[in-house]
Amino acid sequence: MVAKDYPFYLSVKRANCALEVQTATSPAKETEEPSNKRVKPLSRVTSLASLIPPVRATPLKFFFSQTLQRSISFRSDSRPDLFSPRPWSRNMPPANTKRRDSKLWSETFDVCVNHMLTSKEIKRQEAIFELSQGEEDLIEDLKLAKKAYHDPMLKLSIMTEQELNQIFGTLDSLIPLHEDLLRRLQEVRKSDGSTEHVGHILVGWLPCLNSYDSYCSNQVAAKALLDHKKQDHRVQDFLQRCLESPFSRKLDLWNFLDIPRSRLVKYPLLLREILRHTPNDHPDQQHLEEAINIIQGIVAEINIKTGESECQYYKERLIYLEEGQRDSLIDNSRVVCCHGELKNNRGV
Repeated sequence: MVAKDYPFYLSVKRANCALEVQTATSPAKETEEPSNKRVKPLSRVTSLASLIPPVRATPLKFFFSQTLQRSISFRSDSRPDLFSPRPWSRNMPPANTKRRDSKLWSETFDVCVNHMLTSKEIKRQEAIFELSQGEEDLIEDLKLAKKAYHDPMLKLSIMTEQELNQIFGTLDSLIPLHEDLLRRLQEVRKSDGSTEHVGHILVGWLPCLNSYDSYCSNQVAAKALLDHKKQDHRVQDFLQRCLESPFSRKLDLWNFLDIPRSRLVKYPLLLREILRHTPNDHPDQQHLEEAINIIQGIVAEINIKTGESECQYYKERLIYLEEGQRDSLIDNSRVVCCHGELKNNRGV
């Protein structure tokens, strides 16, 4: 080492020694000198939290007064208690996904005439089969809702019969309704799996969907009561067990109760898809157009009546501090424009 470099070597060595001593004596030093270096802030721990369903119900979507194509949800005024992990939930097998495995017509049947069918005809058969398969899935879900939720809660006295009747509404009456359509569709299916005519079946069956009027109108009060009952530890515990069971496909009770409404608004889309792949000279052409008009009228009418039901639900729960606050415009109203909590700037 060159002599002139020796002082520099000593200074560096002293600095390194000082750093080692400081590190050894202050391993948990909490404060550091300010630095102008920009540091990316720590993100909040939300990765796991986002996977856990919220314990508080989401706000009611602007659904009834606008369209049936949105789900219903209510805001709960109080938070349910957080439950400690239960022994039975530690070794639960992973639940199935929400979606069923999709089935295609061409994969379900041994279609020997495939080479004789045009691409458009194959798509038409796929659309007809999707309609039929959807009915089968719907019936299965409705029966599951009764067998896995309604009957056990009644038998175990988790809810009263009156409460269950309010929450489930006329669900029982919908099962034979859709079984009838499924039976009709299966009867006209040929041995090779193809279906020639469905339009006349739909024209004759679709008016039965007017019975959805009472079911959809009841959903406002049903959802409110279900959210209220979830504050009961026994109800919450039972529903959580069902949610963690494979049969639920990670769907909660309200998802099952909302399936009929979702199916109702899907019929126009399904029929248009069949019509789109139906030749202009096919006998089904006129019947399908008529069927689409029928279902659109039914959905529109149920939408109006359900909106009126929601409006009446909120009117009955209005609290007036003074009698002079009442207004005939509110009493005679039929549609809810908006709703929610009114707070001042202090959050009260």
